Amino acid sequence: MSNKLIVFMLAIATNISVARADEATPDTPPAAAEAAKKTALDINDVRAFAAVFALVKQAYVEPVDDRTLLQSAVKGMLANLDPHSEYLDEKAMSDLSEDTTGSYNGLGIEVLTVEGTLRVVAPIDDSPAERGGIKAGDTIVRIDGKPITAENANEASNMLRGKVGTEVTLSVVHEGASAPVDVKLTRQTIRVASVRARWIELGYAYLRIAQFQEDTGGEVKRKLAKLRDKNQPVKGLVLDLRSNPGGLLTSAVEVSDDFLDSGVIVTTRGRLKQSDLAFHATPGDLIDGAPIVVLADNGTASAAEIVAGALKDNHRALIMGRRTFGKGSVQTVLPLDDTHAIKLTTARYYTPSGISIQAEGIKPDIELGDLKLVARDTPPSFITGERDLPNHLKGTNEKSGDEDKPEARGNTDDYALTEAVNVLKGLALQHKPVDGKG
Repeated sequence: MSNKLIVFMLAIATNISVARADEATPDTPPAAAEAAKKTALDINDVRAFAAVFALVKQAYVEPVDDRTLLQSAVKGMLANLDPHSEYLDEKAMSDLSEDTTGSYNGLGIEVLTVEGTLRVVAPIDDSPAERGGIKAGDTIVRIDGKPITAENANEASNMLRGKVGTEVTLSVVHEGASAPVDVKLTRQTIRVASVRARWIELGYAYLRIAQFQEDTGGEVKRKLAKLRDKNQPVKGLVLDLRSNPGGLLTSAVEVSDDFLDSGVIVTTRGRLKQSDLAFHATPGDLIDGAPIVVLADNGTASAAEIVAGALKDNHRALIMGRRTFGKGSVQTVLPLDDTHAIKLTTARYYTPSGISIQAEGIKPDIELGDLKLVARDTPPSFITGERDLPNHLKGTNEKSGDEDKPEARGNTDDYALTEAVNVLKGLALQHKPVDGKG
């Protein structure tokens, strides 16, 4: 390492130490002076860093240039703060931009680096990862046979992306299992459909948000408006946030506001004044106060938890399912130059009731197991009442044909959705329509 670089590092250390020491004056309280002393950077720490830098430079088995070593030091500094702070080079910045716009090449899987492994936050709907059986809570321990360690975990996450059509084998430990299984997946262009909406049955709407992207708020408005174009009032809504890994804070606020007339949506608090923010709902509810059931699970994270927390604490929705992931922190992208930046955790966010859900998650109002409905072992009976008997006596108000039969529910293997609709119907009976609507 050049002498100039060592001198530069020592100069930085000296300046930091002096600046922090200057904070203590004769009028400074003893406790504050002690705190300033503890935060002062010891010049010996920088000397140790410079010595390690020089030894690696001189004695490592293969040549390493100064730039690579410094970038590795920066990455290590950020990686040891928390799982979400990281150094972004040009490729990482491009990947981040793709995530927020919803199109990239890869497997369709959101992961976190946890203790030298890749923990699955959530697979994206209709992606190779979801079709391959990858679920929230799974742990990836090897990629193409290469073990994932604390040293290479950040780089390993980049191996999930790649050229369309290429194959990759993941060794995955499913939640609750003791041994990994190999899952072979083929990369494809992932186009995340942020919002999907449909009628579950007459009057009851289903809204699925897979990820909070730049235009998610606008998409919610458009999809619900399209449903209501059929002159069918919304009696109740199932908002499905299962396996939603989050996304943009601003989009989460906009979606929350779509269903609230007033109240706090979320607040953020950090060390810097500009990190202290409060977001409030504005008048206007897209479904005129009709009841909402939010489906959540352990893959519901970050921005999705903001929406769940806002609707729950404002008594606007019931949460059903499993405890959410518990990512209650806010990351800010701070540019270093045109092609490099750091993504830094700058604040915690708090639900309207003032609770931080960091590492705790949001507990559902109605807890459900991770169950699935299956076909009966015995043949189904097609006789459900008097009118199913042959040659039965017609009722006074009985219609001919299938006109009065309920619509097919769809997704009959989705236990949580079925239960959500049942609860929604009960809530709808208590709901008083606004101005004759609903």
